[in-house]
Amino acid sequence: MFTQNAAPGIHRLEHAATNLYVVDEGGSLLLVDAGFPSSERLLAQAVRELGRGPEDIRALVLTHGHFDHIGSATRLRARLGIPVYAHAADHDIAAHPYRYRHERSALLYPVRYPKSLLAFGQMAAAGAFAVPGLRDVQTLDQDALRALPGSPTLLQVPGHTAGSVALWFPQRDAVITGDALVTLDPYTGGRGPQIVAQAATADSETALASLGELASTRASILLPGHGEPWMQGAEAAVARALVVSRH
Repeated sequence: MFTQNAAPGIHRLEHAATNLYVVDEGGSLLLVDAGFPSSERLLAQAVRELGRGPEDIRALVLTHGHFDHIGSATRLRARLGIPVYAHAADHDIAAHPYRYRHERSALLYPVRYPKSLLAFGQMAAAGAFAVPGLRDVQTLDQDALRALPGSPTLLQVPGHTAGSVALWFPQRDAVITGDALVTLDPYTGGRGPQIVAQAATADSETALASLGELASTRASILLPGHGEPWMQGAEAAVARALVVSRH
């Protein structure tokens, strides 16, 4: 599902319970996250719907290195010749997308949370188990972002992974949160603002502490890595996430 202007000039592509974003600034495009291997075709279609072409895509920024966010990055970089950026702390995860820290095994989650089976099935069909490692990633910092479409502000929000980041667009009153805060947890099927389950989170306490960075933006719109956009403000989202995630 492709939704234009989920926030002003930021378009959302939802594929297999995972979100990718296209930021448009004067016809120049920034991709944020890369979904699954089969997301490439859907991204190409989305760009065409915007009246743009592949030559308008300037770069791909990864909010973190997990397999469900880097899936089509290798092919996009090869086909489009664009740079791919990620925080230095997540370069190793991107290179080895099935080797990452987590606090609890994912094996029992489908038994305990049967609602998760739908999301997991969609992810598998989208190529979740065939994501190639991504090497030679460029280091994401504020200087790199300043030169990209939308010129977002970098928010470092570790916890989900050591190098998790969010992108704040003050002029658009929106933050792309990656998996630092989601409104759908694929591992539990839970909806509403929260951090991701321990099956995919490296350090939940650090992740909860990082929510303060999101709240400090006071942005009206949060665009998560999983789930629907949150339109009721960053502070309200963080308050709810803290309550839900502490129980």
